[in-house]
Amino acid sequence: MPLPSNTLRIAVMPGDGIGTEVTAATLAVLEPLAKRHGIGLAFEELRAGAFCYRDTGTAMSEETFEKAAKADAILLGAMGWPEIRTPDGTEIAPQLDLRFRLGLYAGVRPFRALPGVPLALADPRAREIDFVILRESTEGLFFSRGRGTVTEDMAEETLRITRPTTERLARFSFGLARRRAARRGRKGTVTLVDKANVFRAFAFMRGIFAEVAAGFPDVAHGTHYVDAMALDLVRRPWAFDVLPTENMFGDILSDLGAGLVGGMGFAPSADIGDTHAVFQPAHGTAPDIAGKGIANPTATILSAAMMLDWLAERGAGQGFADAAAELEGAVDAAFADGLRTADIGGGDGTAAAAKAVARRIGAAG
Repeated sequence: MPLPSNTLRIAVMPGDGIGTEVTAATLAVLEPLAKRHGIGLAFEELRAGAFCYRDTGTAMSEETFEKAAKADAILLGAMGWPEIRTPDGTEIAPQLDLRFRLGLYAGVRPFRALPGVPLALADPRAREIDFVILRESTEGLFFSRGRGTVTEDMAEETLRITRPTTERLARFSFGLARRRAARRGRKGTVTLVDKANVFRAFAFMRGIFAEVAAGFPDVAHGTHYVDAMALDLVRRPWAFDVLPTENMFGDILSDLGAGLVGGMGFAPSADIGDTHAVFQPAHGTAPDIAGKGIANPTATILSAAMMLDWLAERGAGQGFADAAAELEGAVDAAFADGLRTADIGGGDGTAAAAKAVARRIGAAG
């Protein structure tokens, strides 16, 4: 059967460990979804990651990078392996190279309570959890990756925050809050997470956000110190909407957010720039369960839904937006109807979870 005329090319980078498993499960769900909505998705699998580094000496070849950069979007599983490291002792992480080289400054990490999924908090308001951590992904403390200084007596890393990137992140934050407000029927709120009471770099960042906020009078805004936010994400996570923050702070708070809604298996993400985007689960390669067929593919499936929605926003067509909404709804329906993956104490493995979601594609129609 020929592909639709609006076929888009998706670079697929399964990576390592459970990355290969959750990616395969997600592609199995995307196939019937694409057929139902008449959208064209042409997948090209590309090798990169820790085992690629072990076997070839490079974690991501230039040929692989060029193919990924030319694709309409990149779907990534997970990369890295504890025992495979670079000479300086750090883990293999070509996903970080993609962020830096493609200018993917907006790390979008949504956290939402799914129907039927057990939550960490007993408060009934926890069912209202629906917020996004927006992690700046190209500078902050991660600017120092590969640049740090280590001597016998000292190790030093540098945090960098620039005006151009901060302005882009701020505009993205307010734009995202505005879109979420339209979808949810409530006013959007942006809360900058920083440490401006101690560091001049964060006071600088805070000032830029205030400047940008003036251009979005329909979106409420405020600020929160990162330590206080760690507390309040446990006390009242339902009170927050869009939370932009520096790279390292976003990295740490993202795991806390995942813990609130069921674990890393329920934490999708996207790294978005002005022209490119990578979509991947926020979890790692999980060597302890790799190859057992029990990894939860939900985060990857929801990342794929984010990919379809992003493609729709870039002009791919209403079919992509409809497919994104249906995929998210199918995940909700599967868990509401009793799907229980191993990470939440159930017996449904990777393939079974994907099939449960796929069965609900078109079920509501």
